[in-house]
Amino acid sequence: MRESAFVKRNVKKWEEFEKLLLNPNAEPDKLSELFIQVTDDLAFARTQYPESRTYIYLNDLASKIHGKIYKNKAEDRKRFIEFWKFEVPLIMYHARFKLLYAFIIFAISIAIGVVSQQADPDFVRTILGDGYVNMTLENIEEGDVLAVYGREDEMDSFFGITFNNVRVSFFAFAAGLILSLGTGFLLFQNGVMVGCFFTFLSQQGFMGEAFKVVMLHGTLELSAIVIAGAAGFVMGNSILFPGTYSRMASFKKGAIRGLKIVMGLMPVFIMAGFIEGFFTRYTSMPWVISGTIILGSALFIIYYYILYPIKIANERQKII
Repeated sequence: MRESAFVKRNVKKWEEFEKLLLNPNAEPDKLSELFIQVTDDLAFARTQYPESRTYIYLNDLASKIHGKIYKNKAEDRKRFIEFWKFEVPLIMYHARFKLLYAFIIFAISIAIGVVSQQADPDFVRTILGDGYVNMTLENIEEGDVLAVYGREDEMDSFFGITFNNVRVSFFAFAAGLILSLGTGFLLFQNGVMVGCFFTFLSQQGFMGEAFKVVMLHGTLELSAIVIAGAAGFVMGNSILFPGTYSRMASFKKGAIRGLKIVMGLMPVFIMAGFIEGFFTRYTSMPWVISGTIILGSALFIIYYYILYPIKIANERQKII
């Protein structure tokens, strides 16, 4: 794109940004959004017109916005809150179709796992391994099909589970480097495993108990895998479809946005690990308690990662 066309397309937006900078009562979240947009334009200008007046102007504008956001330590402390309050939801709004693709792949994979286990009762051994299947059958004979959740110390279980959740989600994100195919494969693999696992327990006559116990933490855990998959698609698609950016500039932009999504999942990882470490072990928990936690977890995911981003995006449109 020619520099003149780039300037013409964005000059009105930049002028609005400058006007907002003159407003002493400008809200921090609005300024944060401006900073994201200006740095995106700055990255493009740095790649395409590194010695131009446009680059110098945008660099100066970004510095002004940055200075206004971080003008004192109180604002710095707010930055931690603003990350989850504003940045992550806005990125999720832009990644909403990637999130949909990740969910569809995961849902289809679960269905494949269900059908495969129904067609071949030994399929579960191929997916989960003989050791896990034999252990589960032994637990059934002893009268507690999900006894595996109560064998470790609570704190050891919490830290181990949280670390594993972070590891799996980072793998799903990093696999986006393989042009999004790696992320799609990991979503498929985990989806088949989930479908196979629940069908196996259903065949043993424990579907209701399994759902009540596993989804206690699984609602957050499985949702995090899908969201991390969306982060992987954000990075992978930035390589495949760079648009007007150079492929490297597009990749850097996509990698940062995808990483922010994964970092924004940290509270979800911690909460899922906490629930699994301290609550899932109580396999005889009443349905009313288990159902409340499962429903609350599902509503949180739907609101924060789908509905709230739409709200933030609509408010942003009123700014510009």
